[in-house]
Amino acid sequence: MKKVQRPENVDELMQRCYSIAGLSIGEIASNHGQVPEKLLHYKGWFGQLIETVLGADAGSTPTQDFYELGIELKTIPLDEEYHPLETTFVCITPLMGVSGMIYEESNVRNKLNCVLWVPFSGSRNIPVSERTVYTPFLWSPSREEDLALRADWNDHMEKIATGQIESITARDGDVLQIRPKAADGKALTKAIGADGSIIMTRPRGFYLRKCFTDSIIRREYKI
Repeated sequence: MKKVQRPENVDELMQRCYSIAGLSIGEIASNHGQVPEKLLHYKGWFGQLIETVLGADAGSTPTQDFYELGIELKTIPLDEEYHPLETTFVCITPLMGVSGMIYEESNVRNKLNCVLWVPFSGSRNIPVSERTVYTPFLWSPSREEDLALRADWNDHMEKIATGQIESITARDGDVLQIRPKAADGKALTKAIGADGSIIMTRPRGFYLRKCFTDSIIRREYKI
């Protein structure tokens, strides 16, 4: 994909956002490579396209996508009624050396401190190239949202620190869940076991529940 210089300030970033609002994915991708027929088999392709078009360059590092501006980029597919179609990946879950970690210094808090949401039409009834990109917007957690995120993060991390990683399921957490995060089921990483020993388990990731992102979308778009 064609490299674009990173924006120098928030105004420049938002001007780029507004320039792609209302365009189809095919129109946006016209100078940046071929559009896949199905995004299901090209996980992350659209996010990489938007990163390229807007000039993000942090990749998968722990820093925000626009680290100089302190802004994280998140794309989110919506159905015909503007409800999120999937959960939103936040960051990898730390499984070792977690004792003493606090929410304020966590990568979850870092990533979600200021998010540039780029919603787009995710309906599978529409060819990928014809799906529309909606108006992007900046969001930071309200006090209530931050408290909910903090509560879930604390619960998850307490379980990890006390060797209960294998007991955590996608049902845990009101707004922030933990799920396996790996290219395949064979990938393993170290974690703390129930007896305090080191075990091998699947890597995990933090995800925002659809109910949480749905409230953000509906408030922003006044739906």
